[in-house]
Amino acid sequence: MRVAGNGFEGAAMPGIRRTRRLRRSAAVRDLVRETTIAAEDFIQPLFVTHGSGVRHEIGSMPGQFQLSVDQLPREIEELAEAGVKAVLLFGIPEEKDREASGAFAADGVVQRAMRAIKRENPEMLIVGDVCACEYTDHGHCGILDGCEVDNDRTVALLARIAVSQADAGADIVAPSDMMDGRVQAIRAALDDAGHVNLPIMSYAAKYASAFYGPFREAAASMPAFGDRRSHQMDPANAREALTEIAIDLDEGADIVIVKPAMAYLDVIRMARDSFDAPIVAYNVSGEYAMIKAAAQLGWIDERKVALETLTAIKRAGAGRIITYHAKEACRWLREGVLAQRRPVDVMSEWDA
Repeated sequence: MRVAGNGFEGAAMPGIRRTRRLRRSAAVRDLVRETTIAAEDFIQPLFVTHGSGVRHEIGSMPGQFQLSVDQLPREIEELAEAGVKAVLLFGIPEEKDREASGAFAADGVVQRAMRAIKRENPEMLIVGDVCACEYTDHGHCGILDGCEVDNDRTVALLARIAVSQADAGADIVAPSDMMDGRVQAIRAALDDAGHVNLPIMSYAAKYASAFYGPFREAAASMPAFGDRRSHQMDPANAREALTEIAIDLDEGADIVIVKPAMAYLDVIRMARDSFDAPIVAYNVSGEYAMIKAAAQLGWIDERKVALETLTAIKRAGAGRIITYHAKEACRWLREGVLAQRRPVDVMSEWDA
């Protein structure tokens, strides 16, 4: 090593491993990239409400809307054009009751939405959220026995909801309630109704998380009293998630969900390392809202942070990601591909 003046001049460091060689240009970084995200990785949640002509932006989730069924064709067309291939439907009925009867009605809001989507775009994959919280007048996930959710009566209700959605055109049903034994009951009910080949995507590891706040506004599903900690998982537990996933797979789940995603990357990785089944992560409303809010204040670059977050979720082991950023992410990825086709400097703005 030669030293001149107060600095280093012509310094040589023979024998070191120069890992920066593989980071020097966008082309080289692309060549050695371990994790990539693409349009087919994303599932876009949609909130379908009663009425007509409704396109109501959700205050805590900028860019997300409560949509009436007649507004769905426009939304589905935009999603398809962006490259989104799957949607997850939540329903907001006109009337609610203690039995969640709107959840399994043949002409319920989600059932009508499923038929409308299949008429407009048969190729769009529809996942139906199977739960009662949006349909009960008390906001809890099932049938109450006093102030407690009755597990077994709720399981029977969920099976009925799942069959109703399957009859309406759902490609997959996704029970999100966290009742014990619901996957087994839903599988039996679907088979008895002739839906032997319809997959179940179970919210197998769903935590009692504070990150769901904006969703409660979007789906009008805030509990009238109490909380959901008696059935959703304790955020402090990770190994328990493996037990929940194993049970659901044994009962007949085809795909499992870990929810939320960002604060539970360790659980996603544990699930990926422990099971061969497809793993989906739910990048939930609070995670979306934080990025949106910080971006609106000018504190972060939304595009870069959102894409980095989605990449991290997939890197942790998720095969697919439910995310409210799906439409935007698809467009950003496409714009990035187009940008990289133009001549760029070694340190372009896109890669900065």
